[in-house]
Amino acid sequence: MADRGASALSLPENRPAAPDTILALNHMGSFDWDLDAGLFHMDARAHEIFDLRPDEYDGRATSLAARVPPPDAARLDATVARAIKDGSETYGAYFRVRRRDGTVRWAHSQGAIRRDGSGRPDRVVGLLRDATRELADSPGRAPRTAQEEAFRQQAGIVEAVSAALAHARSVQDVIDALKDTHGIRHLGAASVVIGLVEAGRIRLVAEGPTESFVPGTRITRIDEPYPMSEVVRTLVPRFIESPEEFAEEYPILWPHITELHITSAAYLPLIAQARPLGAMGLLYSDRRGFSAEERAVLVALGSSIAQSLQRAMLYEQEKDLAQGLQQAMLPRTIPSVRGADVAVRYRAAALGRDIGGDWYDLIPLPGGRVGAVIGDVQGHDTHAAAVMGQLRIVLRAYAAEGHTPATVMARASVFLDELDTDRFATCLYAQADLTTGVVQVVRAGHLDPLLRDADGTTRRLDLEGGLPLGLSAEFGRLEYPVATLELDPGNTLLLCTDGLVEQPGADLDDGMRELAERFAEGPDDVRELAGSLIAMAEERGGDDDVALLLLRRREPEEPGARGRLRQHVAPGDPEALARARHLIGAEVRAWGAGERADEIELVADELITNALMHTEGSATVTLRLLTGGERRLRVEVEDSSSALPRRREPQDDGVSGRGLLLVDRLADAWGVEARGGGKAVWCEFRMNPDG
Repeated sequence: MADRGASALSLPENRPAAPDTILALNHMGSFDWDLDAGLFHMDARAHEIFDLRPDEYDGRATSLAARVPPPDAARLDATVARAIKDGSETYGAYFRVRRRDGTVRWAHSQGAIRRDGSGRPDRVVGLLRDATRELADSPGRAPRTAQEEAFRQQAGIVEAVSAALAHARSVQDVIDALKDTHGIRHLGAASVVIGLVEAGRIRLVAEGPTESFVPGTRITRIDEPYPMSEVVRTLVPRFIESPEEFAEEYPILWPHITELHITSAAYLPLIAQARPLGAMGLLYSDRRGFSAEERAVLVALGSSIAQSLQRAMLYEQEKDLAQGLQQAMLPRTIPSVRGADVAVRYRAAALGRDIGGDWYDLIPLPGGRVGAVIGDVQGHDTHAAAVMGQLRIVLRAYAAEGHTPATVMARASVFLDELDTDRFATCLYAQADLTTGVVQVVRAGHLDPLLRDADGTTRRLDLEGGLPLGLSAEFGRLEYPVATLELDPGNTLLLCTDGLVEQPGADLDDGMRELAERFAEGPDDVRELAGSLIAMAEERGGDDDVALLLLRRREPEEPGARGRLRQHVAPGDPEALARARHLIGAEVRAWGAGERADEIELVADELITNALMHTEGSATVTLRLLTGGERRLRVEVEDSSSALPRRREPQDDGVSGRGLLLVDRLADAWGVEARGGGKAVWCEFRMNPDG
């Protein structure tokens, strides 16, 4: 266990527990142990058990060894190894703690071992308590009173809730775990309310049952006369033991909850690192008053919830930062290429705070050629993303200078080696002449591409390749074989990173076969096809990023051929918007959809206007005829914002978003797709087959 940064201080061997004193109850703390990082996070009460001040503790499990006698430490290490090897989910044990004055006290730990998707243990969460008094008599005696047994059961509930919270990765996950019928409700609460501190106010984020919401309390100031505000101000729990006390102390709130028949309540501050994150209220309808034991259990529960909330908030912040940084590194827009249809997709890993080095790029080249790039820098951190950003830029520069594909790859490898980083990158670069259909492909340790013919036949292109970028320069093997293939009209080339095909415990070839089947059976439209393929990663989840690029050669365009209109609309240019509306109406009628021309023009106008109003950039509207089966006309409006539109119902507050109701009613189908650095809102209209 030493190589996991582990210390078995919290995992002694099992032995019957008998909590029996208020002293023990008042000294119950919680912990969250990150096995991979070796970090052992404790709340204030847990620090007291080890007789440590927060400034004396570096947060590492190994640093607690000085407080535990060596015989105990050796026994506990063996217990950790046994619990993990046996696949145990929970544990409970006693161990001794040597305090700063030299005295030795007993402590007890109980908790749960959490494992990742592959079954590997990665976290432990649980409770710590001072067990000196309870072991003062016979070490193996049973609980002596019903009160003690009731407390033991309540402490078990706290442990169960803490274990459930260990799975929470977002604030909503924490809320869902607390509202689950197997969680807090077992403590007898009839209703629960949770509020978070935001900009000097408390925002209610959960209340249940739903009819318990009190009007005017969705957002309240911290200085208002509400119990939740009070515990946030004072950082002290508030136990209300009777309806009379509630009515007297909180006359503004009480009239609104009388129908809930509340007889007592407990309001707990949610504190992490001496900072109030929010508060939680538990309202009871079948009891009055709280014993010292019950208060101690609820305080321990609040501490565990606060740690989970803090972890979730940090996780969400890191996730937003990682995704924002990743998106900033990717191309904001994919250029329109004459003679080809292109679609790109990117999916962040399920472990959102891990930022990957996957990227795609499309590079317009002179003479009707285009360069398509897919790559993956080793690692999942900000360093990988930084290397990716630099590598993408230099590879684009080398390609634009007119070098051959092999030279582009060799120079990129030398650049990465000279960065003095320990990272390497796999990459595939395809340079296509869309006039002749000739494609030259160079592979640097990357997955083979897939090719789909116009009739749906799909095959994996088994290409000879070179070493990954960085490694080929380090080992002096900069030769990259160039493969040449022909891309006939209607053929589609698929480039992707390994996150789309790799699964733990599964063979890579099996993943490639599954991808090829999905590729062959996918929709004809290249953007819909990209959405279908990225859905594989969504369905599977996974801990790796995914990037993919589809390049389809179009049929040669003939003069006067119809079936596609693409118009750019700049912000702040009313003439451009009017011109787009006119062109759309004229084109729709020319395509034989005159009976729906007004509807299509109205919906397109609404989508373009929304894009211009709610983003800082321009909008691009595309009109296309879809063939194959039912004849349909598709409208797409692309912008550079990743924020998704939300349809509002008539009773919703606000005025924006109501245009989507119009879209929903007039169009036969509509939706939203991520597009590189932005999104596209699309809708489709069925056309008269005789039109």
